[in-house]
Amino acid sequence: MEESQSKQLMIALEQLERERNIKREDVFKTIEDALVSALRKHIGKNAQIVARMDPETGVIRAYQVMKVVENVFTPETEISLDKAKEKIATAEIGDEISLGLSVSEFSRIAAQIAKQVLIQKIRDIERDNLFREYKPREGEIITGMVRRFSDKDIIVDLGKAEAILPYCEQIRKERYAPNARLRALIAKVLTQKEIMEEPEYKRYRSAVMKMDKGQKGPYVILSRASEAFLRKLFELEVPEVEEKLVEIMKIERDPGFRAKVVVQGTDSKVDPVGACVGMRGMRIRMITNELSGERVDLIPYINDAHMMIINAMSPARVTSVRVLDAANKKALVIVPDDQLPVAIGRDWQNIRLASRITGWELEAKSETQVREEAEKLQETFARVLEGVDGIGPKIAEVLVSAGLTDITKIASLTPDYLSTLQGVGEKTAEKIIDGAKKYLSDKEAVPAASNTEKAEAPQETVNDGTKE
Repeated sequence: MEESQSKQLMIALEQLERERNIKREDVFKTIEDALVSALRKHIGKNAQIVARMDPETGVIRAYQVMKVVENVFTPETEISLDKAKEKIATAEIGDEISLGLSVSEFSRIAAQIAKQVLIQKIRDIERDNLFREYKPREGEIITGMVRRFSDKDIIVDLGKAEAILPYCEQIRKERYAPNARLRALIAKVLTQKEIMEEPEYKRYRSAVMKMDKGQKGPYVILSRASEAFLRKLFELEVPEVEEKLVEIMKIERDPGFRAKVVVQGTDSKVDPVGACVGMRGMRIRMITNELSGERVDLIPYINDAHMMIINAMSPARVTSVRVLDAANKKALVIVPDDQLPVAIGRDWQNIRLASRITGWELEAKSETQVREEAEKLQETFARVLEGVDGIGPKIAEVLVSAGLTDITKIASLTPDYLSTLQGVGEKTAEKIIDGAKKYLSDKEAVPAASNTEKAEAPQETVNDGTKE
């Protein structure tokens, strides 16, 4: 290689190292391997060739290693003693000698092969460097520039690499313009194999396939819609969170609209909610502005399911909470009439997030709704009780008010117990109990008679058009 070409090569390598963070030693090795591969195409695939590149000058030299033998059977690896002495006067049988090769004698095809191998190697080195640089930065917030759009996905320029902000990781109501600055979380740095084979990354495949132009990974996946992004914003804006004086227990988001964050103080002197809000709401305002106005409800952690449900329904005021099914964690939240739309939220947003943040299946009703349902239920119970001998409308109302709606239970009571109710004397109590017992016996007799009738009735033959 000529001196001028060597100088140009060294300049190019310095630029490559500076701009793409590719070590020149790696490039030297790549060029040497490419040179060996190209020379073997001319000399023979079994030829032992060694190439060395001077790291100071960039001058590259190549040698063919041959064994001195008396009779040559393999010209690619063996040389006769006479020819060896022409090169090295002290050569003897059995020696291995290195014969210099002319690099300038490369053919155009050989040079092209070396170039292609070098380009591929450089790409491999770039991919390795990219993975090593960004993989440890998963979970870090980074600022980039919107470079271009791939359908609904966004390609973001990070300077040294391009990242993908998939549609599924965007805040829906945000609109991005080319060259706009964008902050996002480095959610994942994935290889092509992980993208294509791991089920959990299936949602990213469409975005990768559209933007990938032979890149073959790694892929830097960004996110603005994840809970991790909001958690990281709190760490950046609230020193107490960064210092672990305030712990974020759980986050649930409807990105761009509302989020609920459960916080707990690890220091009794620190108010976890107040620390996150900041003086005059400055800290929480910085976070909501970054999230395009997403409202953030801060919920103090309490080891009491009842109180957690009340706090999680914020900003709605809660009158009371009724546990409907403790085993399956179902509860009814009762709110003032004017608070029902707030409790439910737009598109059931507030109650949905409250359910997710507490782990309870919540239902919200207004006080009027609960009262009307209770009245209807009492009317239903009263109508059933009026069908019992000895129970009129007024007595039925008294029994329902006392919580006695089960006829079986009424039949098991004593007259002394019933006579303690207002408006119920001893004789009336006896009539009620006798009527309840008669009602139950009649009810048991009806199914029995019905079954007897069915047994005695002749069986009908159904002709379905088939012959035996």
